[in-house]
Amino acid sequence: MDRLQAMQVFTKIVEMNSFSRAADALSLPHASTTTIIKNLEAHLRVRLLQRTTRRLNLTPEGAEYYERCVRILAEIDETEDSLSNSGKGPRGKLRIDMPGSIGRLIVMPRLLEFRERFPDIDLMVGFGDRPVDLVQDGVDCAIRVGELEDSSLVARRLGELQTLTAASPAYIGRHGEPANLDDLRQHLAVQYFSNRTGRIKDMNFVVDQTTTAVKMQGALAVNDAEAYVMCGVKGAGIVQAPQFMLLPHLRSGELVEVLPQWKPRPMPIAAVYPHNRHLAPKVRVFVDWIALVFEKCPLMSSNRDIQGRCRIDETGYEADFYNAARAPGAPAQAYA
Repeated sequence: MDRLQAMQVFTKIVEMNSFSRAADALSLPHASTTTIIKNLEAHLRVRLLQRTTRRLNLTPEGAEYYERCVRILAEIDETEDSLSNSGKGPRGKLRIDMPGSIGRLIVMPRLLEFRERFPDIDLMVGFGDRPVDLVQDGVDCAIRVGELEDSSLVARRLGELQTLTAASPAYIGRHGEPANLDDLRQHLAVQYFSNRTGRIKDMNFVVDQTTTAVKMQGALAVNDAEAYVMCGVKGAGIVQAPQFMLLPHLRSGELVEVLPQWKPRPMPIAAVYPHNRHLAPKVRVFVDWIALVFEKCPLMSSNRDIQGRCRIDETGYEADFYNAARAPGAPAQAYA
């Protein structure tokens, strides 16, 4: 029995939750995957997988074996790559995925720097507001907002996404400015509904370290963040959106921050990737680079005054992001 092949087949079956899909991915006959796993279980003298008509489940021994196989296979790939490319930089195709607004406003203005530094890495950049399945979709790394639900992924924290509440001067002129959270019930909101669930997202605020949801009236709901922010700019109602999307409009005076003393709880942002990619040089250098981009991005910084003017603009870095953010059609989906 080829134990290395057996490990590869086993991990692929687990990741794709299918014998047939794993066989197709590995260019093997469908019957071969079943035979290989039977031989592997006989060799180890344990059951690795519980098979039902609908899905596959790992046994406790299978889960432990899977984790060790992933590490072993990753180390083999890393060793072979370092030897075959000795003296060369990271190379190969790197597929990444991220929310559209983060990609356009934060990542894309700096992406040429990454290309210049690592010219042998071919990038495939996907923008979407629905989280992809990294393993089944063949994505090497993704940027995710919010608490991670998939414990099978490795995460590198990039920072926090601060959300602000804002309204246009025209709206405030017609309806007045809310002085406290109770006042919001007498105001109109532009409502945002999730692409995944179809549910309206209530506005939320941190009060005494506790997140409080506030339901507001509203006759307009959208599921696109660019449209959502523009509805706020046009005076359709109060909006609550990521700081980096609102900042250009706060600077220009098209929006005014309201209730600045009560802010929503920040959401974590992380670069995530499958366990079997954690040693790949192309993934490692991208994650290190993107962490630095987020660290230095003024649109993500809380170091700003009440109108959104950044106080750390002497390097010119802030101006680049401001110009990118003001480009026509730049903002896109920020929520998932």
